[in-house]
Amino acid sequence: MAGSSLLVLIDDIAAVLDDVALMTKMAAKKTAGVLGDDLALNAQQVSGVRAEREIPVVWAVAKGSFVNKLILVPAALLISAFAPWAVTPLLMLGGAYLCFEGFEKLAHKFLHSQSDDKAEHAQLVEAVADPATDLVAFEKDKIKGAIRTDFILSAEIIAITLGTVADAPLMQQVVVLSGIAIVMTIGVYGLVAGIVKLDDLGLWLTQKPGQAARRIGGAILRAAPYMMKSLSVIGTAAMFLVGGGILTHGVPVVHHWIETVSQGAGGVAWLVPTLLNGVAGVIAGAVVLVVVQVIGKVWRAAKG
Repeated sequence: MAGSSLLVLIDDIAAVLDDVALMTKMAAKKTAGVLGDDLALNAQQVSGVRAEREIPVVWAVAKGSFVNKLILVPAALLISAFAPWAVTPLLMLGGAYLCFEGFEKLAHKFLHSQSDDKAEHAQLVEAVADPATDLVAFEKDKIKGAIRTDFILSAEIIAITLGTVADAPLMQQVVVLSGIAIVMTIGVYGLVAGIVKLDDLGLWLTQKPGQAARRIGGAILRAAPYMMKSLSVIGTAAMFLVGGGILTHGVPVVHHWIETVSQGAGGVAWLVPTLLNGVAGVIAGAVVLVVVQVIGKVWRAAKG
């Protein structure tokens, strides 16, 4: 009897671990869309920091990210326990924000001229090169800004994960949410650290005596700027796809319509939902951006 009870217990534990692994995989897949933008944003946040201070700044932001998730994970568990009805509205809000942020990036070149962007970049370079600049205060401002950005993106990741495990037992929710929080933080900031040091790696290789090393270093130096641009583009596209997917799943009529259209699409049925979610994301982002712009103008007018 004891032996069979032990086997049952082992089987139950294995089943729970299998469920946790499956839900963690699903949550990671759903939140992966946010990561491209997360990587690009955080790598850009440390631009302008002196080369020898890049890794310490990334580490400081990573510690802030862990603190953010220590706040967000318990908050998500409390919502799931005491207000499960709020999970879907929170996901919808997160999806709308993703679409808004993505569309704002598309609209940036129309709302801001290239001369403004170049002037801002020139001021940043000048400030860092100026010996009179308080570099400690400069770094602290960079870190605070990056941690604020991380809080928003982390909230989106946790909200999406919570939607995946909302119906699971509490212990599985704890394991999955905690696992996603830890893995995503280590993965994102490990990659950010690698990205911001790519140019240093390329430069170091170009100074080596071997011709192969110099060629590889030159290739890295040439590829690094394009990698940053690619991350930004991929991240923006992912925001529309993930955000649009969240919004369409939250509106049953739209979700069923997309399923119906996909079923009649034949060999490209797998692609249709992705494209329609992306279109929905672009439309939602445009609507939210217009609303935000109008509210901003009304608010500024009211303040005189």
